[in-house]
Amino acid sequence: MQSTLRHMGAVTLAAMAFALPSSAAAQPAGIDPQATKLVKASTDFLASQKRFSAETRSSLEVVLTSGQKIQFDHLARLSVQRPNKLRADRVGDLVEQAFYFDGKSLTIFNPGEKYFATVAAPGTLEEMLDFARTRLDIVAPAGDLIYGNAYDILMTDVTQGFVVGKAVVEGVRCDHLAFRAPHVDWQIWITADARQLPRKVVITDRSDDARPQSVSLISWDLKPKFKDSTFTFVPPKGSTKIELVPAKSK
Repeated sequence: MQSTLRHMGAVTLAAMAFALPSSAAAQPAGIDPQATKLVKASTDFLASQKRFSAETRSSLEVVLTSGQKIQFDHLARLSVQRPNKLRADRVGDLVEQAFYFDGKSLTIFNPGEKYFATVAAPGTLEEMLDFARTRLDIVAPAGDLIYGNAYDILMTDVTQGFVVGKAVVEGVRCDHLAFRAPHVDWQIWITADARQLPRKVVITDRSDDARPQSVSLISWDLKPKFKDSTFTFVPPKGSTKIELVPAKSK
């Protein structure tokens, strides 16, 4: 079995080396303006959408003390109505959780244990996302892409960036881009059409010698139909309210 795996790995690496675009193999220095132009167009388009929904299918690598990598998967469904409504439902190997923001309060609900917590929250999506991240240590699915200034957030501390080339993600033609920051490498695949939507994101943690990755595939609906109740949390029968403990200041 071990020799078979080694053989398969060698064949795979050989095929990858043969197929790798010359632009990716060279890894140009600096930041290619064409790469940032594509990211800016994509984030500006999303920022202009008053309502949308998205489904993300993600895999996260966790590195054991032995160095072995273990992969965990989860699915998240996201509903957004600007300027001040959001709902996210996550289910997977590590988490089952619903996230509600109605413009006034933020609620986190764990369906399995039937626990929920509600706190007053700032009035816009961006303010709420900042509040959740810094005060509660909670990050919404695809949170960085929701911000009106998503481009500035994504490009913070980026030192290198280039266009890898054309690619196909789930049957959709995309532009494949790669970026590097001091401790993180990230790639994004943006549809090669007028909407320029992000369809795939890969993040590599370079602060860990094992280089664990998270991979997210994203599908979008730009004309969703939301019910009045979509963003309103109603505690299910038998559920228990708990208190959220603020994150410790770093």
